[in-house]
Amino acid sequence: MKSNQRKIRKPGAPRSKNKLARKAPAALSHRFGKLFEDLVQLQIRLLAPDGCPWDREQTHDSLRTYLIEEAYEVLDALESGDPDKFAEEMGDLLLQIIFHSELASQAGRFNVGDVIQRVHTKMVRRHPHVFGTDKADSAAQVLKNWEQLKSEERRQERASKGLASADATDEKSLSILSGIPRTLPAVMEAYQLTRRASRVGFDWPDIAGVLAKLREEIGELELEIAAGNPANIESEAGDLLFSIVNVVRFLKLDPEIALKKANHKFVERFSQMETQAAARGKKLADLSATDLDVLWNQAKAEKPNPFSRERLGDDWNSANR
Repeated sequence: MKSNQRKIRKPGAPRSKNKLARKAPAALSHRFGKLFEDLVQLQIRLLAPDGCPWDREQTHDSLRTYLIEEAYEVLDALESGDPDKFAEEMGDLLLQIIFHSELASQAGRFNVGDVIQRVHTKMVRRHPHVFGTDKADSAAQVLKNWEQLKSEERRQERASKGLASADATDEKSLSILSGIPRTLPAVMEAYQLTRRASRVGFDWPDIAGVLAKLREEIGELELEIAAGNPANIESEAGDLLFSIVNVVRFLKLDPEIALKKANHKFVERFSQMETQAAARGKKLADLSATDLDVLWNQAKAEKPNPFSRERLGDDWNSANR
C-alpha cells in the first residue's frame, strides 16, 4: 500500500539508524496498550464518514493485494538486517490487520478485540506444556503436539457445525493436511504439505534419503522425456519440483525465500551480462551461445552470491542471531 500507507515518521523526516534499539524496553512497555489503541482509533477516524475517501472505498477483497505486498516487504526488511526498516514494515503489516478488523466491525461481524482474544486463547490452548501440565522436551515434540491439537480443533469445529459427529473418523475431514489454503502458490503449498507430514513422523531420517528421492525423480523424468509422453512429462516434472521443495524444507529452509533469493541473484547477473554486451555495442540476442556463457561466467565472478554470509558480513550476523 505504498501510495496510501500511513507512516509514523513525519513526511520528509530523516530515518534515524536503529532508533528502536536505543530505547530500553521498559521505557515503552507501559505504553504498548495506548499505542495500539491510538492506531486503532486512527483507522476508525480514516473510515469515518468525514474520513479518507480512499480508505472508505476499500473492502476486504480490494485490500488482499496490499496484505500480500506488505508481508513480502516485511521479509525484505528482515533480510536487510536494518531493525528500523523491519519495525516500519511490521507496522505496515499490523495496519493491514487493523484495517480488515475495522471493516469487519463496521459490518457487525467482529472487531480487533475479537481477533486478539481468539489468537490469545488459541495460543494458550496449543501450549499445554507451558500453560498446562503436558510435557514437551524438544521442538520436534512441540510441533507434533501442535498438529495433534489442531486436528482435534478441526474435529470439534466440524462437530459444532453438524458436519460430522464428535466421534467421526472421516480421514479426509480430520487430516492433518486440512486447512492448508489451495490458493497458496504451489511452492508454498508443497512446503506446508511436507512440513505438516513431517511433524507426525512421515519423513526421512536424514538428508541422504531426501537426496536419493530427488535423484530418483530426475531419473523418472528423463525416462518420460525419452518416451515423449507430454502428460507423463508434466506429472514427473511436478514430482521433481515437489521433491526439491522437500529437500529445502528438510534443510530447515523456506523454499519460497530460497527461490526469491535465487531469482534476485539471477536478475543481478543477467543485468550484468546486458551491461557487458552493451559496452561492446551489442545485444544479448546478437551473441552466440558460447559468448553468452562467457558473459555469464564473468557476471558470476563480478556479481557473487549477494546473500552469502561472507558478502553480508555484519548485516548477516545481526539478522540471523
